[in-house]
Amino acid sequence: MNRQERKNMIQFIERMKDIDKDSLIYMTDADIEHIYSAVYNSYIELAE
Repeated sequence: MNRQERKNMIQFIERMKDIDKDSLIYMTDADIEHIYSAVYNSYIELAE
């Protein structure tokens, strides 16, 4: 994943889950993608 993708994912997670950015910065790309997918999927379910 490139820097911009990671930055966008972190911003989305911060807004939707109210998770501190400092805790996300040190996670691996795979961890960020996993959290992003979970948050995004739950957001989509709520929107439907």
